Amino acid sequence: MTETSEATAAAAADARSAASRKKAGGLNSMLLPELKALAGTLGIKGTTGMRKSALVEAIGNQTGSPATSTSSSVGAAPAVAESKNRVSPSTSATGSDATGPSTVSSRSPSGRDSFAGDSEPPANAEVANAASVESSAPDSGTAQNRDSGQSRQNRDGGQSRQSRDRSQGRDRNQSRESGDVSDQRDGRDNVSSGDSQNRESTPSRDGNSNSQSRDSRDSYRDDDRGSSRNSRRRNRNRDRDRDRDRDRYRDRTGRREGNEPEPQVSDDDVLVPVAGILDLLDSYAFVRTSGYLPGPGDVYVALSMVRKFNLRKGDAITGAVKQKNDGGGGGGDKREKYNPIVRIDTVNGTAPEEAKARPDFSKLTPLYAADRLRLETEANLLTTRLIDIVAPIGKGQRGLIVSPSKAGKTLVMQAIANAITTNNPECHLMVVLVDERPEEVTEMQRAVKGEVIASTFDRPAEDHTTVAELAIERAKRLVELGHDVVVLLDSITRLGRAYNLAAPASGRILSGGVDSSALYPPKKFFGAARNIEDGGSLTILATALIETGSKMDEVIFEEFKGTGNMELRLRREFADRRIFPAIDVVASGTRREELLMSKDELQIVWKLRRVLSGLDGQQALELLINKLKSTKSNMEFLMQVNKTTPTISGTRESDDD
Repeated sequence: MTETSEATAAAAADARSAASRKKAGGLNSMLLPELKALAGTLGIKGTTGMRKSALVEAIGNQTGSPATSTSSSVGAAPAVAESKNRVSPSTSATGSDATGPSTVSSRSPSGRDSFAGDSEPPANAEVANAASVESSAPDSGTAQNRDSGQSRQNRDGGQSRQSRDRSQGRDRNQSRESGDVSDQRDGRDNVSSGDSQNRESTPSRDGNSNSQSRDSRDSYRDDDRGSSRNSRRRNRNRDRDRDRDRDRYRDRTGRREGNEPEPQVSDDDVLVPVAGILDLLDSYAFVRTSGYLPGPGDVYVALSMVRKFNLRKGDAITGAVKQKNDGGGGGGDKREKYNPIVRIDTVNGTAPEEAKARPDFSKLTPLYAADRLRLETEANLLTTRLIDIVAPIGKGQRGLIVSPSKAGKTLVMQAIANAITTNNPECHLMVVLVDERPEEVTEMQRAVKGEVIASTFDRPAEDHTTVAELAIERAKRLVELGHDVVVLLDSITRLGRAYNLAAPASGRILSGGVDSSALYPPKKFFGAARNIEDGGSLTILATALIETGSKMDEVIFEEFKGTGNMELRLRREFADRRIFPAIDVVASGTRREELLMSKDELQIVWKLRRVLSGLDGQQALELLINKLKSTKSNMEFLMQVNKTTPTISGTRESDDD
C-alpha cells in the first residue's frame, strides 16, 4: 500500500512539472474569462479589473514558471483540470488514512482534435493521463474546494464556451450549405479548424461537440422531414389544382355541347317573370332584359334549354327566374353572378314547342322587291313624295342613302320612318343608330313611332357591333314568322369602322387602313335584306357617308356600292343653298322599278326622267319641287306631266305587252 502511494505521488509530481511547462507556454493563447477562472482556482485575488497581460504574469508567478508567448495546442481546459488535480505531499499523506481508495479519472483529449496543428509530442498526453490518477480520496475540505472551484470555472467559462459554440454552429451551418454535410455528421471537420479546435480538447468540450453534432443531425432530420412535408403539400395542392382545372374543362366542354343540366325548381322557390331578347354567344346565352346591350339584370340561359327549344339569337323570350336572395345569387345554394332562367313560357309570342318547327332564315328563297311601300302621306311633305317618284321602295329592298355630311340625311330617315308607320302599320320598324350623337338619338326616339336601337359615339366599338348584330338577328326571327320588317341603319360606314376596330387583325390590310376581315360583318348585315318567296320580307335602308376626306370611308362605300338595289343620293351643295330635300333626282334610282309601278305610271316616270336628265342637277330639283308644290298628290302631278310632256320615240313600248 505504501509503495503504491509513493509511486503515485512520484507520477503526480512529474505530471505537475509537465503541466506547468505546458501551462507556461499556452497562457497567452487563452481567453480572458479562462485566465480569470484559472486565477480563481489558484487563489489569486483582485483579478476583476486586471488586463490579460497582468493575469498571465500573476498566474506565471503563482505557478513558479515564466509566462512565455510561444504558441501551444493545449487549451484552457487542460490547465484547469491539472490545477484541480494538483495535491501537496501532505495532502497525499493525510489521504492515506481514509477508509478506502477513491480514484478520480479524467478523460484524455479527443484524438480527432490532436492532429490538426498540435506541436506537443504524444508523450505529454501519456504523462497527463498518468497524473490524473490519485492514490487516495481527498478529505472533505479539499473535495469541497475543488467542487467550488470547478463550479466557478463552469460559470466563468460557460459564457465564452457558449459564444464559441454559437460561432462554431454558424461555421457548421455554412459548411453544411456548401456541401460538407456528411463530414459534419461524422465529426470529421477538424482538418481546417486550426488552433481553435485544439482549445476544445477537454472532456466537457468534447461532450458539447458531440451534443452539438447530434443537434445538427437532428436539425438535418427535421429539415428533411419539413421539406418532405412541404413537397407532399405542394404535390397535394398541384393535384387539387389539376382536378379543379379538369372540372372546369369538363364544365366548359359540357356547356359547349349543351350537356349542362337545367336549373331545378323546388316548392319553396319564388318565381319572378322575366322578358327580353336572347343573345346567344359561343358557349353561353343570356336574355338581355334592358335592351340590346348587356346589363346588370340579364338572365342566364342554359345551353340545354337552348337546344331543347331550338332557340336562336334574337328570339323574344318570356319566362321565369328564381327570386334573388340577399346574397345576390339565384335563390339556390350556389352564388352566381347571373340569375338563371328556370322556365320558358313563350318564344316570339308563341309556345316554345312551336318554335322547333319554324324555318331557318338562311334557307328561305330571296326575291326582288315586288310589293311597294308607299311613302306619300301629305301634300306638304315633299321628301317622301319625291322619293316615291325618283327612287321607289318595296318590301325587301336593299337601299343605300348616299350622303355627305350636313346634307339632311337624318331628316330624310325620319320622313321615311314616319311614312312607313303611317302607310304600312303592318311593318315592324327598327331604327338602328350606330356611333351617332346622343341628341340625335333622343330626337329620333321622339319623332319616330317605332323601335329605336342606339349605341352613341361615346361607347366602345364592341357595343356598336353588339347592337347591330343583335338587331339584325331580331329582324331575321320576325321574318321567319312571316312578318315584314323595315330596318333603317345610320350609318353603315360607321358600322364598318367599328368592326375595323373591334375585329381581330387578319394581316391583310386594304387601302385606307381597312382590314379585309372587318368588311364581312357589315356586308352580312346589309345582305340580309330580301323579299321571301312564301311571305315575309326584310327591308334595309342604310346611309353611307361620302366626301368626308377619309380614304377609309371611300373604301367602305366602294365595297357596298354594288350590293344595293336602290340608291338615294343627297348633295351637299343643294343643302348649302338651303334647297331641301337635297336629293339628286338624276343620280337616284331603283333597280327593277317596273316591279313596283304600274305600266302607265312607269311610262310617265320615264318621260319625266328624260326631261330632268337634260337639265342641271339643281335646276332639275327646283323644277320638280315647284311642280310638286303646285299639286296635292303624286298622281295629279304625274297626270300633268303626261299631258304636258310629248311622247319621245325609243321608249320601251314592248314592256307593256
